[in-house]
Amino acid sequence: MASVQGLELVEKDASGVDTQFRADILAGLSQSQKATPARWLYDDAGSQLFEDITQLPEYYPTRAETQILRGRGSEFAHMIGEGRAVIEFGSGSSVKTPLLLSAIAPAAYVPLDISGDFLRAAARDLAQKFPGLPVHPVEADFMRQVALPQAVAGLPKLGFFPGSTIGNMVARTAVDLLRNMRETLGEGAQLLIGMDLIKDTSVLIAAYDDAAGVTAQFNYNLVRRINRELGGDIPIEGLKHEARWNDEYARIEMHLVAQSDMAFTVDGRSYSMIAGETIHTENSHKFNRRTSNMLLLASGWEPQARWLDDRDRFSLILAEAKPNRSAP
Repeated sequence: MASVQGLELVEKDASGVDTQFRADILAGLSQSQKATPARWLYDDAGSQLFEDITQLPEYYPTRAETQILRGRGSEFAHMIGEGRAVIEFGSGSSVKTPLLLSAIAPAAYVPLDISGDFLRAAARDLAQKFPGLPVHPVEADFMRQVALPQAVAGLPKLGFFPGSTIGNMVARTAVDLLRNMRETLGEGAQLLIGMDLIKDTSVLIAAYDDAAGVTAQFNYNLVRRINRELGGDIPIEGLKHEARWNDEYARIEMHLVAQSDMAFTVDGRSYSMIAGETIHTENSHKFNRRTSNMLLLASGWEPQARWLDDRDRFSLILAEAKPNRSAP
């Protein structure tokens, strides 16, 4: 049986609430355009709802990325090689991970995720599939630089960031995150990152506003979490899920739209919304070759290879943390 050793790096207060969650929610609800960081959608319930979303007919990214991982294993093995520690940022259920691990024969696997119980359950399942592979789950906010387990300190590293999660962040935050990943993994490390591609708007809207309403429940779950963990009384029934395409920023936006004027409290603080006002809960930026390369280069990662699915919907990019240069 593979070893599974956990490490918790999330800071919680005396009531067990993530201190950064409280700070981000209170700050976001105080802005003129109310907004919350997308990572707080992923508590245990939200993580499970997202796994349900990945099975929906409208949600193409998971199928497209999985097709690449299944079909290009020999190319990954050639370019990445054996014996690396695979560090997965925001691992979730790690459903795509076995495809990568099978291809490259790693020395260790370190899943990082902010949803602790979900993380540990997924790590145990994966350890059963790969007997003999050391698995070191780390409960952490991967938006910051993370101290990796000492057991992998001396190993060459491959960061794995699938699902186009990078698209959830505005450019400034995305660059900060990728730079933090570079610091976490070290010079010479590799990064295999998923980036969704710009395509027909109707396809994009459907992927984030499915007919069965699962994505809407995923969005509403954030309100349930706020009410539960921060003593809020936000009226969920007064909010409507909405997905919008913002062409200027090449992104899908998820909003919770007030259906009428409302007032509520969170953590003892009072807030209000007028009809039509929104809480902006998630962005999902879409990329092309130039914008994806520019984002990586701005963050200290040099693109090495790029793979697309057979319908050119999604890309996986392998990049390397080359030494910083001050001149061409």
